[in-house]
Amino acid sequence: MRAIAAGVLLGAMAFAPPARAIRPFITDDAHVAGKGHVQVETWLRRDKTSLQHWLLPAVGPTDWLELTLGGVHGVNGFRLHPDRPTYGVGAPLVQGKFLLLESVPNEPPGVAIAVGGVSPAGSGGFEAPGWSAFSYIAVTQAFIKEDDFLIHANVGVSTIAAPGLAPAKLTWGFGAQVETYFDFHLIAEIFSGDPYVQGAGGAYQAGFRIIFNDHLQLDGTWGEGLWGDNVLPLWFSTGVRIVSHELF
Repeated sequence: MRAIAAGVLLGAMAFAPPARAIRPFITDDAHVAGKGHVQVETWLRRDKTSLQHWLLPAVGPTDWLELTLGGVHGVNGFRLHPDRPTYGVGAPLVQGKFLLLESVPNEPPGVAIAVGGVSPAGSGGFEAPGWSAFSYIAVTQAFIKEDDFLIHANVGVSTIAAPGLAPAKLTWGFGAQVETYFDFHLIAEIFSGDPYVQGAGGAYQAGFRIIFNDHLQLDGTWGEGLWGDNVLPLWFSTGVRIVSHELF
């Protein structure tokens, strides 16, 4: 389950594995970067009160493990008169994802387990309200070939030590991606709880991915909260995913 960041990192990239990583979904996929590869997922997210820039670099020390370290910064507090918008930052977010079964088209689904945590460090409203941790199982079923038709499902738990928030919360997500014309893909998902953002309720998201090649992808989405104590406002996001050649 992934949720939202920004920045563009371009460079000369050689061969990389098929571009199946999950940005722009919040529902995560059963896929890792691959041994020796460096991956960057970065995106901008805008809603009525904030402009967020997320950056999530990851590295694959083995074929079955992906390690991520990232965070968010931006401007918060739009439309909160008489207060003025302020710059804020929230970090670090750390995650490890373990691939148990690779996703192969028309074969049994791929399976991965992710565990991670978010510190309460930061300022300007982007800091987490307390120390939090999360874990979930990600399942990906691929049909036809490569990225033609993908279904992702997650279920997990998110915990936090903060006043006024439930210490543990079930999270889940369900999403689908279909290729329409050449490398233009439509995506849609519904989810409850974002492991990266404490207090998030249920929401939907829809949009597109353009997969130019094995190491460059652009995307855009819109989404809105559906239920929960703090219903998420309408948001828009645009992002990029880049994978290096095998560096080590």
